[in-house]
Amino acid sequence: MTTTTIPTRHTAKKKLRRYALGTWFSLPVQLFLLHFKKYQALLLIWYILFATVGGSFMNKFGAHMLFLYPEYLGKVNAVGTFWVGCGFAVFLMCWNITTFILHSREFKFLAATAQPFLKYCINNAILPLLFIVFYLVQAIEFTRTQELLTTANILALSGGFLAGLILVLLISFLYFFGADKTIYKRLTPQAKETLAVKKHRLHNFRRRNKQRIRVDWYFSATLRLRQPRNVSHYDDAFLERIFSQHHLAAIFSIMLVFALLVVAGFLQDNAYLQLPAAGSIMVFFAILIALVGGFSYFMGTWSLPVLGLLFLGFNYLYQQNIFDPRNKAYGIAYNDTTHAAYNEQALMQASDAKHISADSLQYIQLLNNWKQQQGTDKPVMILIASSGGGMRAATFTSQVLQQLDSASRGQLLRQTFLMTGASGGMLGAAWIRELYHRRQQKILSDSAAAQLVPAVWQDLLNPLFSSFVTRDLMAPAQFFSYAGQRYIKDRGYAFEQKLNSNTMGWLDKPMLAYKTAEASGQLPHMVLNAVITRDGRTVYFSNHPVRFFTKPQMPGQPLYPDGIDFHSFFKAQQSDSLRFLSALRMNATFPYVLPNVWMPTSPVIDVMDAGFRDNTGLETAVRFMQFFRQWLHANCSKVLILQIRDKPEGGWDMPYESNNMFDLVTKPALLTQNNLFRFQEYDQLKRLELLQQQQPGLIERVLFEYTPNNQQSAASLSFHLTRSEQQDIVLSIRHSGHVQRIRKAMQNMQATKAPAN
Repeated sequence: MTTTTIPTRHTAKKKLRRYALGTWFSLPVQLFLLHFKKYQALLLIWYILFATVGGSFMNKFGAHMLFLYPEYLGKVNAVGTFWVGCGFAVFLMCWNITTFILHSREFKFLAATAQPFLKYCINNAILPLLFIVFYLVQAIEFTRTQELLTTANILALSGGFLAGLILVLLISFLYFFGADKTIYKRLTPQAKETLAVKKHRLHNFRRRNKQRIRVDWYFSATLRLRQPRNVSHYDDAFLERIFSQHHLAAIFSIMLVFALLVVAGFLQDNAYLQLPAAGSIMVFFAILIALVGGFSYFMGTWSLPVLGLLFLGFNYLYQQNIFDPRNKAYGIAYNDTTHAAYNEQALMQASDAKHISADSLQYIQLLNNWKQQQGTDKPVMILIASSGGGMRAATFTSQVLQQLDSASRGQLLRQTFLMTGASGGMLGAAWIRELYHRRQQKILSDSAAAQLVPAVWQDLLNPLFSSFVTRDLMAPAQFFSYAGQRYIKDRGYAFEQKLNSNTMGWLDKPMLAYKTAEASGQLPHMVLNAVITRDGRTVYFSNHPVRFFTKPQMPGQPLYPDGIDFHSFFKAQQSDSLRFLSALRMNATFPYVLPNVWMPTSPVIDVMDAGFRDNTGLETAVRFMQFFRQWLHANCSKVLILQIRDKPEGGWDMPYESNNMFDLVTKPALLTQNNLFRFQEYDQLKRLELLQQQQPGLIERVLFEYTPNNQQSAASLSFHLTRSEQQDIVLSIRHSGHVQRIRKAMQNMQATKAPAN
């Protein structure tokens, strides 16, 4: 037994070692390792994909749901996942083409095989296969546990993804099969001629037979193991010509994809071409990989210097106003001769005592008109302040206001004088106000209006990403006209058009269209804000001049203005023609997702999301109450602030915690960024407290805050919500705490007792 056991064990060890070495020196493993050795920047995109699908990258913005539960034409079905599969296939082919161009010379034996690119793709499949399996597992688990889909629906969604992936891969490889045949016919005579005249020497044989990277095995086109062919008898120039021909075919295919994206950019207004956001993101990553790979291939070690020169060139064009990626507010005139001066003198003049007095007198008349509509000497005035937070805030705000309107039997907006806030919250508030306006005009019944509330919850993200990939990055500038002015179509335009489509075109009007109803007291005033990135000041959008908002009021103190009134400041630039959808967009310009909007000023300023200055709307409401405190005390029995927040007050749900040593370095730099909304909250509540102390018994606040029923299905901060997220928001309104607050709001709305002196 002893004499037979030892050789058997020794043989087993040798086999195991041989298999281990064979696996290690196989082409798939060596390619996988090569990606980590060279051009690691390309792997960053794979990391982002894995992290996003796994929920560890931009999770609070709902990025993972865009991939796991993609929506297309307002529905989640196999067609949507089909387009995501197509997008991933485009990304995968660009990845293979780019790395083939960069790495193929490391494996010269591929040049002597049929269909070298196909074999490269098969052996380069470790990362793609890992991602496909990971994606399908995550998607199946998400749809099963979070969306509660049936097995049949889950299989349909998975099948749609695989169908899109396989279809694009088949089309791609059919193209490369044709290219391989052409290359073979063209180079075969050269190969014979090369072999006929070639004289070998032993040292040449050994030198050329030595691979730059050792490969013992690779997978053939039929998935069989093959040993690399000896190519030392081929001339290096001939092998180089083979690779060059395949590289040209690969580059041509990428150019064809780019051309198709340009065509799609011209047709982007067609809803059928507005792909699911996940598909557009995949295509964007494909473009990014192709650009990075192409740049590295052609520039080599000159990549960084050339990149720096290109940046300086584009920066010069930007400084000369030849190239400008910024967006414009639609309806406003941007002629160079009519730019408004934006400097200390202009701002001080715009907010001087004369203008503030004129605006305040006009507003007192508006307040008197509102009071006449109430039918009582001491009415309760309602101020609505709604926080930002994407579609989460839009859905929660619209739901709260609809419930309050129903509980008050239509009296809510009749008693409301001012609506203000940020981002998604104002999208919801604007839609509820529009429905109320149509009910007043007898265009819409109460029941029909209630059924139309969910229209503002619909997706806004898919057309943004589709437009970004096809229009902003690829297609030449396309123009459209509005109010006699000409503007470029970009993702800002796509946002407005989708919001307009979701709301049936009812919000597509100049902001001025609401002025008469607001002035007569029949419709609440809406004040929208945006933040000037140059200096942090606020732009106030209102149908009536509100220059009393633009400077803190402290008698005897020469304070500088911290804001501008859009209506009066840009009077010469046709401020009356501003599209209401553009005002809503500027109020909701989330960084990077939407482009900043520049104003016709000298020097040029641009604006973005109101949430960076006043994410809750409470600052504007407090300034209003502070400035008109005497009128409110004399004419109102109570001022009821209905504050609607998309997350709990206090910031306990998302503390800024340090989990590693790296945080010790970044924490001081990121302190303001991570606590921005908390700083706003502390300051605003302190101001409100001081105001309540000045007017005891006059001001009451009722707070509504979105608290998820299920943390796993909590709504994300995004312009897209899944059905489960929408359902969670709707159910949160029925929480006992919100029911009590609705009752409290109803009690305060009916208050008639005069405030204490």
